[in-house]
Amino acid sequence: MNHHPPSSLGRALTVVLGALPFTVITLLVFKDWPPLQRWDQSVAARAAAYGAGHETVIDFWQVVGAVVLPWTSRAVIVVVAAYLWRRRARVLAFWLLVSAVAELVLVQLVEYIFERPRPAQMLVESDGWSYVSGHATAAFVMAGALGVVLPSVRGWRRRFRLLVMLPAIAVVWIASADQIALNAHYVSDVLGGWALGLAILTATSIGFGLRPGLRRRRRRTPSDGTGTTIPPRAAVIVNPIKVGDGVAFRRKVSRALSVRGYDDPLWLETREDDAGNAMAKRAIENESDLVLIAGGDGTVRVVCAALAYTGIPVGVIPAGTGNLLARNLHIPLDLDDALERILDGRDRRIDLVSVRGDELDTDRFAVMAGLGLDAAIISDAPPHLKKQIGWTAYLVSAAKNINHPSVRVKLTIDDAEPIERRVRTVVIGNVGMLQANIPLLPDARPDDGLLDVVVIAPRRVTQWPIVVWRLMTRTNRTDMYLERFTGRRVEITAAVDVQRQLDGDPIGPGRFLSAEIEPGALTARVPKRR
Repeated sequence: MNHHPPSSLGRALTVVLGALPFTVITLLVFKDWPPLQRWDQSVAARAAAYGAGHETVIDFWQVVGAVVLPWTSRAVIVVVAAYLWRRRARVLAFWLLVSAVAELVLVQLVEYIFERPRPAQMLVESDGWSYVSGHATAAFVMAGALGVVLPSVRGWRRRFRLLVMLPAIAVVWIASADQIALNAHYVSDVLGGWALGLAILTATSIGFGLRPGLRRRRRRTPSDGTGTTIPPRAAVIVNPIKVGDGVAFRRKVSRALSVRGYDDPLWLETREDDAGNAMAKRAIENESDLVLIAGGDGTVRVVCAALAYTGIPVGVIPAGTGNLLARNLHIPLDLDDALERILDGRDRRIDLVSVRGDELDTDRFAVMAGLGLDAAIISDAPPHLKKQIGWTAYLVSAAKNINHPSVRVKLTIDDAEPIERRVRTVVIGNVGMLQANIPLLPDARPDDGLLDVVVIAPRRVTQWPIVVWRLMTRTNRTDMYLERFTGRRVEITAAVDVQRQLDGDPIGPGRFLSAEIEPGALTARVPKRR
């Protein structure tokens, strides 16, 4: 069950179809359609004749009627709503209560409008009008509502759902049969009650966005083959160090998911010894339909690497210092705005990059890898400054490393002949924008199946302004200070050990990095095109 709302036309058509049975039955009843009229009178006559000779049967049905009162069905709905509210399924809980109130009000309204007399030979005393049967309507709404919410309750296995649903369906039949057996309602009153219950559930479901959606690529259905869609599940992987007010963050994310019809999310926190790998595996095992990541670039990289080729959409909630992947996917840095854009967004296949190196296990990155000055700046950025002033802490580190020594490297792009350069830094990018919208690799796209490489090699400190000007103006001219290359596989070999980084995480010094593009390896949840 999805929160992705259908179009206005789709909503209108669904409401009309839901109300159609009630409309048709009502017209047939009050236009005195002969077949239905004969059926009503025949069943009522037989119920009266049988009841007149079997008083014990009437006593039995009166006891049954006292148990399956409309208020009993409404009480069940309230209890289930309280349970769901406790489990933080607030939208479903509120929907249940609104449906129950709508049933109570509309039954009274329909009876008042049509004022149909009860069968002449009632076997019990009963006030009010005959059309529609309040017993049948309330029982139908109760059973239908349970049929919607029970599949969303995680941990309820199929047999437990059946243990609840089968009695609920039985209550519908018993409550309806009771009113016919006691001759308190015609058969058409019961059918009208069922149809009114269907109309109520349809209208309130559409109003709350609980209509089964077509947009999700992965849809799970119960194993009983009924085709009923289970509400999507989300996993939220959080780096608690990067998220300031954890309670407020959790409340906002839970509410944003709940109003879109998601089940209660699986919350997973990273640890000092695991930046997200085990958490991503838990999300996969949980059969998550969406994984939200809130952490620094390192957390995002580790989780994305673990979710490669799973097809599970990944939404990046900006929470760290750099937030480079979020920036390059045009996800706003404001939490509320980011949640709205991600949860109401679209799925986009983007590339990841497989990377190897000396003293480095085979890994993946989503943004950039670097060797030289950029890695030294990242390694030397004071953690307390990063926490206090964000990415501008890197400016302090950059000033400290402005005279970082150049190093001779051998660069190999695909199968071309290696080239040798003396460089300050080499950056391999899957995307191109840095903080403050600095276009380090202006032609890089996260889904173009290519790696973009920039070689930065000013000889003296006084040449850095030229490099900065070139970067800010996106000048494509190649010279000794700045060169760009593209390819699918890149190898860098340095003459001496030099600092290296993956997506803003220092990985220690070394002499070798090899990167290869993995086209479309990750499904990212990104804002819709405007």
